[in-house]
Order: sequence, then structure tokens, then C-alpha cells
Amino acid sequence: MVVTTVSMAPDAPDEVAGGRLDTFEPGDYDPGLYIANQVIVPIPGHDAWDAESEAHLEAYETEGFVSIADFFTPAEVEDALAGMVTLIDGQVPGFRGLQFEAGARHILSTLNPESKQDYVRKLTGFTQYDARLHAIATHPKLLAMARRMIRAEPAIFEDKALIKPPRLGREKPWHQDHAYWNLPLDARIVTVWIALDAATEANGCMYLIPGSHREGAVVHFKRRDWQICDTDVERARVVAAPLDPGGILFFNSYLLHGTPANASPMRRRALQFVYVPAEASRITPAERLAVFGSEGKDVTC
Repeated sequence: MVVTTVSMAPDAPDEVAGGRLDTFEPGDYDPGLYIANQVIVPIPGHDAWDAESEAHLEAYETEGFVSIADFFTPAEVEDALAGMVTLIDGQVPGFRGLQFEAGARHILSTLNPESKQDYVRKLTGFTQYDARLHAIATHPKLLAMARRMIRAEPAIFEDKALIKPPRLGREKPWHQDHAYWNLPLDARIVTVWIALDAATEANGCMYLIPGSHREGAVVHFKRRDWQICDTDVERARVVAAPLDPGGILFFNSYLLHGTPANASPMRRRALQFVYVPAEASRITPAERLAVFGSEGKDVTC
């Protein structure tokens, strides 16, 4: 099966040698935004999905996410990490999808390849540049699950590696993924988040609000990022979803989620793929912002 890759315009932060800088500077935030009332235990292995797939699909529809342990093998995880390092090291001609943490502005030129990866915030648009990462994005079992969740043939809309460098990786405030994309508001979209390191409460695992995907769009503001207002986070409903390497999280594009900064000495590297129906149309930015933006509405943050 051929999976269509839909190209997206990358972010446009400041140019630096070897890539770009994050447009948002790290900011202070209330750590109480990331206190879990429950820690989600992943389903033990992707074979469990095959055995109880209907129950897991029902949970995905109800809760807005499903967490599965050991979906990818250690060898597949190592291949993905090797692919990332190759791209970060500048070994692939034409690849320009590197984004560094804003705090790395003045030291990038002094870093060797091993050190440089601990100042990278994300990689984007890489599946066409590395066969190992392309293999993860088009893994047959992954595509089979995406197909059932979106009820259509999946196309890769977005491919990213999301990195929280030790002691430097900034927070990703609470948001809905759909607020970022010029896609029909009723499009069924699934985001897939794959841990390549242990993602823990200490180094910036995913925090979620179960069931929030069924409550509609929330107005976003440009504050520490493109985010919902901190006061709109229902803290009593927050859960944490830690994952070991090879674990995977599927979640709905309307699910409220965020990740705290990484103040620990541990790396937190992850892959994120977004799958949309291959025939999905597009809307204009104005149409998207009419729903997710604050302009013209009686709202403040």
C-alpha cells in the first residue's frame, strides 16, 4: 500500500547555521498545570490490540486516546534514533527541517554532533530523507490502526521528531492539535506519538484530559505558544501518560494535551505523525481562526 505524504509549510523561526531557532522563548508557567490525578498504564503490547481491538477502539472514541506499550521493538527504536542523529549531524543533503531551542542561539557554532542533539527542539518533514524513519511512519500495524480510527485511507499530514533536551526542553502548553491545521473542522484526524526514550513525568511525558475531544473547539491565544488559556485547563481531570521506549500513544485532534518542560538530566525524544483521510480537503486560515482564534470574541486570557 502506498501512503500519501501531504507536505506542510514548516514553521518559520530565525535562521541559524544548520537549521532554525524556535520562535517561542522558554517561559515561566505554573507547574500545577501538570499535576496528574491519574497515571495511565499502557496496554501491554500491540498484540493486545489485535485480541481486543473493538474494546480499544471504543476506548479511543470515549477517552480520546489509547496508550500501548512495546509497539515498536528495541531495534526499531534504535534505527529511528540513528536516523534522527544522521539528520541532526547534517549528513543528508537538502534536509532543512531542524529547529533548535531558542536558548541555543549563541552556542550552536561551538557544538560537536553529539552535543548538538541536546539543543534540538524538533525535526520536521524528514520521512522523505531517511528510510529508517519512513519505515516507522508506514509501519503496517500503525497504518492499520490509523485507518480504523479515521475510517479512511490514511495520508501522512505531518511528520515530526519532538525533543525535550535535558534541562533545556521547554514546555508545550495545553492545546488542541486541530487548532494548528487548516483542515475541515469535522475531519477525523489521529495523532500518533512514539517514545524513543523513556517519557516520564520528570522529563516531559504527555499530559491529557480524557474525554475533552468530545467537548468541541477551545479558543487559543498566542502566549507561551499557540495555546488555550491556563485558566481553561480543568486540573482535576488531568492525567499523565508516561511511556517506555517503543510505546505509542494515539490521540484525537481535539483532545486537550500538553507537556511540561524537561528540568531533568534525561533526554526525551519522540516521533509524532499525524494521519488524515487521503481525500481530506483544506480550509483557509481565516476559517480556522474563526473557530479557534480569539479575535472578534468576548474572551480574554
